[in-house]
Amino acid sequence: MKSDFLNIMQERGFVHQCSDLEALDAKLCEGPQSAYIGFDATAKSLHIGNLTGIMMLYWFQQCGHKPITLMGGGTSKIGDPSFKDEQRKLLDDDAIEENIKHIEKTCFAQFLTYGDDKTGALMVNNNDWLDGLPYLDFLRDYGRFFSVNRMLSFDSVKTRLERESPLSLLEFNYMVMQGYDFLELHRRHGTVLQMGGSDQWGNIINGVDLGHKSDRVQLYALTAPLLTTPDGRKMGKTENGAVWLNADMLKPYDYWQYWRNVDDAMVGTLLRRFTILPMDEIARLEALQGQEVNEAKKILAFEATKLCHGEEEARKAQETAEKTFEQGTVADDLPSIEISQDEAKTVLLVDLFIKTGLCESKGAFRRLVKQNGAKINDKPVNDPDFVLGMPHEDTHKLSAGKKRHALVRVK
Repeated sequence: MKSDFLNIMQERGFVHQCSDLEALDAKLCEGPQSAYIGFDATAKSLHIGNLTGIMMLYWFQQCGHKPITLMGGGTSKIGDPSFKDEQRKLLDDDAIEENIKHIEKTCFAQFLTYGDDKTGALMVNNNDWLDGLPYLDFLRDYGRFFSVNRMLSFDSVKTRLERESPLSLLEFNYMVMQGYDFLELHRRHGTVLQMGGSDQWGNIINGVDLGHKSDRVQLYALTAPLLTTPDGRKMGKTENGAVWLNADMLKPYDYWQYWRNVDDAMVGTLLRRFTILPMDEIARLEALQGQEVNEAKKILAFEATKLCHGEEEARKAQETAEKTFEQGTVADDLPSIEISQDEAKTVLLVDLFIKTGLCESKGAFRRLVKQNGAKINDKPVNDPDFVLGMPHEDTHKLSAGKKRHALVRVK
């Protein structure tokens, strides 16, 4: 490749499919271009499933181009059916707007530099053009450019149909709306490239085709492989739910711990994709064997947390982990909650595990107890109905297995 951006994408493992790699390469060599990725506002934070897209935009800007973060204020009202068995829960306008405000403040600032210059990142909301779109006019002007036969062939739709899962007209329109977004961004901002995960290929190609058929312009699609764990699960989920990017929804320490605990076989892939370390350093870390792999995982955790939460939070998380796991002390920066002495007399341990986020439910706690994984102050708990009682200490350390801990402070 002649362009810096595509060279970086290839060496760091971001290229799965491209609509025309050679033509895109030539276009990127002409000067600053505009590319976008869409993010639906279905929660108050993005999660690490969105991180691949954010890193693609990060490198796009670093290579002298203009990244656009498109917030799906309009498409969030419908929900992307891609590879899901059920229709998404529909959100009202107020909930979507609230989610967008949180995401704007917390999820992009560490990765992208926003501004009005040629390479300054831009945030837009597709509700600005979708909300007032006259339905009959849209069908007349653009409906003829979408082939239902082709849309039925996309994996995201085929999967639902093969499973005999209901696919509503509302959801089927999602890919039409996403295709129109691409056309609208080209008209407004000269955007020539849409990027995303490989599960978005069909949706993105709809936009490339629409641009060609409607406005006679060449647009481009670039997708990255979806990351899965060695046992085939989608990366980014834990037993307690999504790994959020917002510190209010997942503490930086827990974020650090997620990366520290990834499977050894994933370390090289994750270093390439979610850090900005030089490739020769990544090659050195990837070659480590045995116990030395843990050093690579600590570097991965530090660098990934630094990108998302800043260097100070990454250092705090690292120091907390060192105190907890290597020095055998109770680190003050562990996730913690406070309860009163009166509460301590009657509170069930299961409720404390749920409050601290160590368990998501009473059932999960009972399973943990059966597996001898629930501990208080490093002592196993055998009774699922254990009551904390009048404490002898002011601070108690709760543990779920060997790697997840939290503190309960009695005031």
